[in-house]
Formats: sequence, structure tokens, C-alpha cells
Amino acid sequence: MNTHSPVRTLAIGLSLALASVATIPMALAGSMDSMSMQKTVMVGGAAMYPSKNIIENAVNSKDHTTLVAAVKAAGLVDTLSGPGPFTVFAPTNEAFAALPAGTVDTLLKPENKATLSKILTYHVVPGKYTAHDLAKAAKAGGGKAVLKTVEGDSITIARHHGKWTVTDDKGDVANITIADVAQSNGEIFVIDKVLMP
Repeated sequence: MNTHSPVRTLAIGLSLALASVATIPMALAGSMDSMSMQKTVMVGGAAMYPSKNIIENAVNSKDHTTLVAAVKAAGLVDTLSGPGPFTVFAPTNEAFAALPAGTVDTLLKPENKATLSKILTYHVVPGKYTAHDLAKAAKAGGGKAVLKTVEGDSITIARHHGKWTVTDDKGDVANITIADVAQSNGEIFVIDKVLMP
């Protein structure tokens, strides 16, 4: 007599499959190779918990106060707190500070909400991509992974000089400094430059 229902058997099978996936090593070298898919990662002096959503974690990072202020000003808090999933390439405060003088203050004004939203959603890709996923996509793409953003334009992930980078449509290149910051509704990759659509 079969003591396992088909649903229970499927659940056990999925659990075993997920357990085996969790032990697969990362395919990326450099800043991405030692990241675990569900590990709590420190960003900006704060723990980023995989059980919390993108906004719940980002508000605690001292390195992302400008990004959080921008997300609030653009009215994107509810979106990035939602189920997603999203992959966010999150510029640090230093990345925003490197923009021409006055840029951030201008973007945060209510009359520039549409422009700010366009820039921020250019940093967000629908779906959850881990470092392993990006490396696999780059390998399949001959060394580059081109991803369409929520904003509508594309970014390109590639490996340059031993580091993984994100290139925007204008050809500016950001380095991925922290990879695989798992969230309940996606993934965060910390970058050192603001991308422009």
C-alpha cells in the first residue's frame, strides 16, 4: 500500500531538488564566486535577510540612503515591496555622489518624478537572477548577458579585467561589488555607478 499521496511525493521531490540546488557552487569568479544564494549578506553595515523584501532590507544599509530616498521620491516603495520577483542593481551613495553636482537634488524634486522613476526602473530587471544565472546567461551569450529592464531599455552583464560589470545603453560601466544579496522578492547586486537609460 502506498502511504505517500502524490502531493506529498511531489513536495518531497521538490525539497530534495531545492536542497541539491542550494549546494551548487557559484560559477562566477571574483566578487561573485563566494556568495551563497540564501545567505544573509552584510551591506552598508547591516544584515540583508533573505526573509525580508528589497525595501525592508535596503532601508537598513548605510551605503544606500540616497537610493532609498530616490525610491521614496519616485513612488516605487510599494512596487519594490511587492511580490516581484525583481533583480535590482543598487548603486551606492558614492555612486550617486559621483553624478554631476546638483543632479541628485534636482532628480528628487517632485516635478522630476517621471525622470527619476525612469532612471530607477532602469536598475531593475523582472525576475530573480543569481550570480550563477547571470554567469550562465553570459556564457550562452558569448561572454555577455543582455537583460531588458523594467524601464524598457537593456543593460549588459559581462566580465572585464577579472570583475563582473553592468554596462548601460550609453556605454558607461559599473562594477558589481557585492553579488547575490537574496531577498524574499528577488535579488540585489550592489554596483558602484548609477546607470543611465
